[in-house]
Amino acid sequence: MGIPVQLTARSLDGTEIAYWKSGSGPALILVHGGTADHTRWKSILEPLEARLTVYAMDRRGRGGSADEALPYALAREFEDVTAVVDAICAETGEAPSVLGHSHGAICALEASLLTLNLKKLILYEPPIPVGSRIYSPEVVAKLEALLQEGQREEVVSTFMREIVRVPEEQLRGMQALPSWEGRAAAAHTIVREIKESDVYAIDPEKFRAMKVPALLLLGGAGSETFKAAIGLVHDALPASQVAVLPRQQHVAMDTGKEIFLKPVLEFLLPSS
Repeated sequence: MGIPVQLTARSLDGTEIAYWKSGSGPALILVHGGTADHTRWKSILEPLEARLTVYAMDRRGRGGSADEALPYALAREFEDVTAVVDAICAETGEAPSVLGHSHGAICALEASLLTLNLKKLILYEPPIPVGSRIYSPEVVAKLEALLQEGQREEVVSTFMREIVRVPEEQLRGMQALPSWEGRAAAAHTIVREIKESDVYAIDPEKFRAMKVPALLLLGGAGSETFKAAIGLVHDALPASQVAVLPRQQHVAMDTGKEIFLKPVLEFLLPSS
């Protein structure tokens, strides 16, 4: 489908946010989760490009995106997604859809309140707190210590094992993917995002008037925590539906590509 073209949008605080354009068809923005950059979508990029114009963004602090506003604030990431949505709409005259994964799903969800230029919204297991924590404060301290020691890959591996709860076999598969290098490069963003998402709370009242159709993806073999989080979002979004991904957990893009792509493409291209 050709070489992706790098573009940039300027966020509200002036930070340059990079995104990579490829494919042809209706516009879809991909917002990656933690420990990643735009390359995390490489495993499913080709089938998406065949049907859609894909814009895979680098969230701030990784890849081609700057990280100028410190200290970190989660709300700035909502504005980053909004900036990309509005830039693409201004360029093409078309309202794009957005697919957000994990931490990126929280960013996409809240960005939906900041723009009128959103066509459809897909959220894959946003890590919204739903009660008791699934990890101890000691894990966060461990991650901080590993980062100070420069063990960036071990930071990512520990995060995946002890917080995301990725099985060891699946983790080894992730480590073998081209996107692993980008995950290690973004290791410094992990702790700050954990701390911010730990205190994030969805406000259902803000979404009562939202008319944007939303698809909520849930791994069928995943945790009860993600199931509860999807339930919260489903209750909050008036035009939402849930699709369960059989036998999958938190990274179906890598472990069950066809299972992941089927509901996504059917939602985005219902008449095809």
